[in-house]
Order: sequence, then structure tokens, then C-alpha cells
Amino acid sequence: MPVVIKPHHTADTDAYEKQEDGSFTIVPKGLNIVWGNDSRYWKIPDDGPAELIQASWLEVTCVVPITVAGKYKVSFNVRVKENGFGWNGTPVRVMARSVKNGRYKYETDRLSPGENITIPSNSLVINVKHTPTDLHFGLYEVWTGKWKGGLEVIKALVQPVVT
Repeated sequence: MPVVIKPHHTADTDAYEKQEDGSFTIVPKGLNIVWGNDSRYWKIPDDGPAELIQASWLEVTCVVPITVAGKYKVSFNVRVKENGFGWNGTPVRVMARSVKNGRYKYETDRLSPGENITIPSNSLVINVKHTPTDLHFGLYEVWTGKWKGGLEVIKALVQPVVT
């Protein structure tokens, strides 16, 4: 019987750290990455950033458990390599919601080769009113159909907002 390999990388929940302050740091192994198990599209090493080789559909998601009500900031640390392509003028969204069937909030950025940045540039803050719950969030570019490559996803962050 042939071995079936799923084309998408499924998050390893042991690959993120929850800090005492309620924040999460998620390394690439802890993210769901569409086409992440296909080496034509992604490189996902055991350590270090996940690298998008080429794709027309960027979807990198995560779910973290929230146990304390409050506001949470969601972000991704990314870098577009110097030889990255397809990013100029392409909108990239970071989206999040606090309930599985809830409405997404999002912020949009545009990336350029050579940049090492945290996105979104404007804070994306989600108000979690009821706990325990899961916070769903992700990094997306699925609207243009443009081929792009050279993106490194370094980590994702979920941080409580202290007021």
C-alpha cells in the first residue's frame, strides 16, 4: 500500500511557547502552511525560518488557546529575500478572529525584497471577551493569483495588550 503524504504542513503544537504573561511565540513548525509539505513550494527546516520557494496561494495559519479575557496583538516576523519575486505592490493580509465562526479583522501590508519586518505595520488587536477560547490567525495572499517567492516566515507572535 503506498504511503500518502499530505501536501499541507500541519502545525506541531509543541512548536510554540506560551510565556507567563500570556504571550505566544510560534516558530514555523507550529504553523499550518498550505502546500508546506511540497518541496516545490516550501522549505520548512526543523530550526529557522520557513521559506516560500514559489506559490500563487499564500496561507499560513495558527490557532492558540486563550485562557484570559483581554486584548491580544497578532503579528508575523517575515523577510523577503533579495531575490524574492512577486511582492512589489502585492497586498498581504494578517487576519485574526477570536471565535471559530467569528468575523475576521485584518490589516494589509505590502512587502518588498530585502525587508525584514514585523507585519502588520498597523497593530492588529483582537478583543477576546469570553474564555477559554481559541484565537485563529494567519498570513494570507490568495487574491491576486500572482506567483511569488523568497518569503521567509521567521515566527508568529500573539501578545496581550497591556492598557
